[in-house]
Amino acid sequence: MKFMLFFVGWFILFAISWPLAIAALILFPIIWLVLLPFRLVGIAIGAVFELLKSILFLPARLLRSKPAAQAR
Repeated sequence: MKFMLFFVGWFILFAISWPLAIAALILFPIIWLVLLPFRLVGIAIGAVFELLKSILFLPARLLRSKPAAQAR
């Protein structure tokens, strides 16, 4: 669905201004390659925050869990 909207939007842009549509078609992969390192850094930072969160909440998770023998 997202690709279809992009495709229809590109055709509308092509009908309005074909040089701008061709420029967008050529520049899109270049811009995607330039922004790729920022996306990778964002994924790495998100993973570090999740690791810190799991380390901080580990004592609470250990205290909250009850052994199966004492469940009665």
